[in-house]
Amino acid sequence: MIRKATQFLRRFRKEEDGQMMVEFALAVPLIFTMFLTSVEMGIYAVRQNFLDRGLDMAIRDVRLNTGANYTHKQIKDRICGYAGFLTDCDEALKLQMTPINPRSFSGFAGSAECADVSLPVTPSLTFVHGSEHQLMLMRACYMFEPVFPTTGLGYAFTKDGTGRVKMVSLSGFVQEPST
Repeated sequence: MIRKATQFLRRFRKEEDGQMMVEFALAVPLIFTMFLTSVEMGIYAVRQNFLDRGLDMAIRDVRLNTGANYTHKQIKDRICGYAGFLTDCDEALKLQMTPINPRSFSGFAGSAECADVSLPVTPSLTFVHGSEHQLMLMRACYMFEPVFPTTGLGYAFTKDGTGRVKMVSLSGFVQEPST
């Protein structure tokens, strides 16, 4: 039995009458899928880094200007301005900010509130300004359209009704004294 299988495989290896087309037809879609997935992952990583950078720089402004009482829109505009690379940032970004008790930390309740671009804009319900020396936690949720939504990683993302994907960034800070 093993001898017959070995003979068949040797004969299969020596023949050159179109067998390569089968290998080509099986291998090329896998290679292209891996390529498109790596491009999608690279662009996702760049977007995540820009969102983190924008959030950290805006949080620095909020932290150093405790008495300013920034609105949701003002902080969102700062994040979008600092991030730069995020498309449709004004419509696709939603923020949550809440004070945290460090002795009984619970974080945010539930998953991130994200903007649904198919619906009218609604402000965040959990956006509370802190006082001096208070520990605050801010979560930014950005919705974006994948580059290749039907292939590889773009297909595997969980999408909303408009085909957008959720990206979340989190930052904690302590309000500085205003003196």
